Amino acid sequence: MIEIVPYRDQWPSEFTALAAVLRSALGDRALAIHHIGSTSVVGLAAKDVIDVQITVAELDLTLVEDLVKVGCVHFPVMSDHCPPGAELEPDQLSKLLVKGPGRPANFHIRVLGRFNQRYPLLCRDYLRSHPLAATAYATIKHHLAQYFPENTEAYYDIKDPVFDVIMVGANEWAEQIGWQQPATDG
Repeated sequence: MIEIVPYRDQWPSEFTALAAVLRSALGDRALAIHHIGSTSVVGLAAKDVIDVQITVAELDLTLVEDLVKVGCVHFPVMSDHCPPGAELEPDQLSKLLVKGPGRPANFHIRVLGRFNQRYPLLCRDYLRSHPLAATAYATIKHHLAQYFPENTEAYYDIKDPVFDVIMVGANEWAEQIGWQQPATDG
């Protein structure tokens, strides 16, 4: 069931706890660990699922094996969606996905410098800097969850392209301010 909840003040500390588990399990193979997704934007309504991006030098299934050892579950997603009209090589969208132990969490393992590794960081920083865009995005998510509470495919089929539209503004903003990928959060 898709449920959008108001922002929760404990999300950052829950990310910090998850990041510590990830850092312990992966060590230096995790080049960076970032809190991404809606729970990483203060004030933004979201599904109560902490999304974490683990940036690595290369996709390697031993990363998943080490996370399974600490209670994670490998989820057979191997790619992110391609924005409409974008022509990207498959490796620019490839990833590994692991469901976290304990509280609901998704660990997205992506390669440094690829399109799909930059996208969630830029999206997070843009929404943090543009409260009106974040509020509009929250409204869209609330409506989608109302119309499609049991249909995650429909929810994402609409939400993803809507966010791709937001990202047009995010990319222009990034160029204007000279945005750089942030250092690790965890």
